[in-house]
Amino acid sequence: MRARQGKGSQVLADIFGLESGRSGHFAPVRINKSLTLLFDDDDTFESHHLAFHVSNREFGAIFDRIKKANIPFGSAPWSLDDGKLNDWAAAAAFIFAIPTGMCWKS
Repeated sequence: MRARQGKGSQVLADIFGLESGRSGHFAPVRINKSLTLLFDDDDTFESHHLAFHVSNREFGAIFDRIKKANIPFGSAPWSLDDGKLNDWAAAAAFIFAIPTGMCWKS
């Protein structure tokens, strides 16, 4: 597993309370029975917006892990480190970046 690919998948798995692994060229993170994210180490990639609907309990656990890991978070893609939550969709959300440079919204 390449270092950047493995680090990104492991950080995301740790934050979401999941497991990451290795499968040939990819570092998969299984989200649920029907969704697995495959991390690759390509130098170029398209930007995509992925959002995950989680329960209040899951949100709290994810947010606690973000704070415990001292990962900066913010309320918008242009405010990745303002330390605020947003409520654009009538539910709390935040955006954080992992060491690979990818941003995630929870």
